[in-house]
Amino acid sequence: QVQLVESGGGLVQAGGSLRLSCAASGRTFSSYSMGWFRQPPGKEREFVAAIDWSGKFTRYIDAVKGRFTISRDNAKNTEYLQMSSLKPEDTAVYYCAASRFGVVQYDTRAYDYWGQGTQVTVSS
Repeated sequence: QVQLVESGGGLVQAGGSLRLSCAASGRTFSSYSMGWFRQPPGKEREFVAAIDWSGKFTRYIDAVKGRFTISRDNAKNTEYLQMSSLKPEDTAVYYCAASRFGVVQYDTRAYDYWGQGTQVTVSS
């Protein structure tokens, strides 16, 4: 069993930065791949970024490439999403997720555990 707790969301002006953290419980964190998803108001949840168990392989949606960076610290059981040059369209509830498969996953169905979400609001 893995429990995930996100933090770091908030209100920021366009062009600003935020760093989201996802703290995981459980000793098997280092074997899981991790992902970040977001759900804008009135829309479905969408994939944002993912990282494999080792931290060596990452993937992003085109909308955030060059602006967001996903990383992990297996010694701290924590995943991060550094977000820069934020835009109003990045406004959403952001969720972290863990997958037992270990490799990068894009589909929500591949993830076994989810955090409760953290709100990110970008004002124009």
